[in-house]
Amino acid sequence: MLSCSSFVQASDLLSRDLLLIAIDMDVLSEVLKAVKLDGAVFFNGEFSSPWCAREPDADALASYLPTRPKHVIIFHLITEGRGYVRLEEDGRATPLEAGDIVILAQGDAHFMGNGPFVTPIDSAEQLRQVLIEGHIISHSGGGGELTKLICGYLTCDPQLSQVFLAGLPSIVKVHIRDSPSGQWLEDTLRYSIDHAKTSGPGGAAVIAKLSEVLFVETLRRYIAKLPPSHTGWLAGARDPEMGKALTLLHKQPAHPWTIASLAQEVGVSRSVLAERFRHYLGDTPIGYLTRWRLQLAAQVLRSTSKSVAEVAGDVGYQSEPSFNRAFKRELGLPPAAFRSHARSSHRSVSVTTRPQRRIPSR
Repeated sequence: MLSCSSFVQASDLLSRDLLLIAIDMDVLSEVLKAVKLDGAVFFNGEFSSPWCAREPDADALASYLPTRPKHVIIFHLITEGRGYVRLEEDGRATPLEAGDIVILAQGDAHFMGNGPFVTPIDSAEQLRQVLIEGHIISHSGGGGELTKLICGYLTCDPQLSQVFLAGLPSIVKVHIRDSPSGQWLEDTLRYSIDHAKTSGPGGAAVIAKLSEVLFVETLRRYIAKLPPSHTGWLAGARDPEMGKALTLLHKQPAHPWTIASLAQEVGVSRSVLAERFRHYLGDTPIGYLTRWRLQLAAQVLRSTSKSVAEVAGDVGYQSEPSFNRAFKRELGLPPAAFRSHARSSHRSVSVTTRPQRRIPSR
């Protein structure tokens, strides 16, 4: 198992590599707290060229998970050799090399392979057994150039995660071997997976956390490389003033913010702040805050037994009737009806999709 000193070393490396963007990325940390990110590795593959595999979409993967339905993000880390990834609905292949990580933020079905065309293997046939028994090592292919990869997934709240996932392309590719932190993450993840069976209690938890850190590292690197002209939430998070404003709103969503008080905290004029939100998000600061509050409320309604009045107060509403009206406008149902519908839907899904055994790596 990993020692505390190893995690301290990782923290130091991450801090040094990301010093220039860490301040602006506080907002990402705040959002990830809310979406309850949870990761797992389920596949450790070794393939020899030529090979090709069809990876099913996130819905197929989610149907075998033992927890309540969530959004599923799929990732692949190439640890040796090379290959490609291609969306099932798109003929363009994205080349991959050792040290590349690809994230499919919306969980699209896709192909992975290397070498000349061969009939794809349908990985869905093995998916249920893999997820029930935990991560496995698979060997297949035509006997040529070797490609090694680690496959995993992350789950998160489906509504709250769209704040940052909506700004990502279908395939995000980032190279992580160009810095000490990325190299440390890859080496530690590989070591943890190779020794998972002998690492004792807590080994699976370490792998899960490393998967989450790997995802965050990938997002940070992607954001840092966005062109200056880019707009959207991720680009806004990188902007110093916009990033600070978003951090304040996400850290204290129930605070009685006004555009004047928010602008004062950020250190810009109201007009400048309004222009930044309009440029990056096409919204006003208070409009953005209102939608985030209501999405937080929806999460609490789904996951707790708090009264509607308590939930309203938790997200910054002093009046329950005004909260009810705003909630219905945003989500289509009053809070009580939304909770009832969410719970009945979960019971229905749980009955039809719960696997026979829990996944050991969870």
